[in-house]
Amino acid sequence: MAYIHFGKDDYLKRTRHGLDYIRNVHRNPQTGGYAWIIYDGKITDDTNHCYGLAFVMLAYACALRIGIEQAREWLRETYDLMEEHFWLKEKCLYASEATGNWKLKDYRGQNDNMHACEAMLAAYDVTKNEIYLERAKILAKIMTDSSKELYYQIWEHYHVDWTPDFEYNKNVRTNIFRPWGIQTGHQTEWAKLLLILDRYDSQSWHLERAIQLFDRAMKYGWDEKNGGLIYGYDLEGNFYDGDKYFWVQAESLATAALLGDRLKDEKYWQWYDKIWNYSWKYFVDHKYGAWYRILTPTNEKYSDEKSPAGKTDYHTMGVCYEILNVIDKE
Repeated sequence: MAYIHFGKDDYLKRTRHGLDYIRNVHRNPQTGGYAWIIYDGKITDDTNHCYGLAFVMLAYACALRIGIEQAREWLRETYDLMEEHFWLKEKCLYASEATGNWKLKDYRGQNDNMHACEAMLAAYDVTKNEIYLERAKILAKIMTDSSKELYYQIWEHYHVDWTPDFEYNKNVRTNIFRPWGIQTGHQTEWAKLLLILDRYDSQSWHLERAIQLFDRAMKYGWDEKNGGLIYGYDLEGNFYDGDKYFWVQAESLATAALLGDRLKDEKYWQWYDKIWNYSWKYFVDHKYGAWYRILTPTNEKYSDEKSPAGKTDYHTMGVCYEILNVIDKE
């Protein structure tokens, strides 16, 4: 994306380097899978994650966008890999995790399907292949329809039969990647994806559901005392994890801009300003750049760490591009 906006050859070289590493180090040519963790050039965890494959697809879609034509084949290869090993035809959703030899584990989660939807939308945008759009539509419909049970909020964890698992990690505060509770940022991230989906397949329910998700996330997730959006709240709308995460603010910022542009409703631009002013004050490192990763409920840094290597600046940069899409229309 930086190459598209700035045209520097160095960005293209870095893209090719990243693709080479994904293809030649993470990818297992025998199984087709992608190792989850590489340390010092060696595989330390060969687990296959649907979440990970979604980001592999996203990388290939971005590569194709800047003219790396071979990525078109790799996109379809990854789609087929997910279809073969993770797609649960009877549920029309993806499983979350498998061993290196593709033995599925029982955990089911919305996060994998959300990022798969994101990847499918990106793949469709650059290829116009309907197979990707159709899959995105299915994922969005099923995952956001399931939110009716929680007044149009998205639950994270499910049993193997896809019934909600309300006990998963309930008393575990250390697993920040599969936390208990309703995740503020995932409500707004799904709202964003519904609005992006609507560009390609306009349906009235996309906007309706996006508004519901965003409005409830602001109602229950905004910290009126200290500012900022919390990580998660419980089934009654009470704060569960009051820490502030950089990506939650970022995703919500983009969604506020998209809703403000779509609805011409000043309320969403007020939310945009509110989230941005908070982020600028507390999250952005004005000396070295980038955003701090996590703040306490009272907005103190836990450390100087920025977004970790696995995420780089994916959320914050992605939000910039979505907001630029709005600004460029003006």
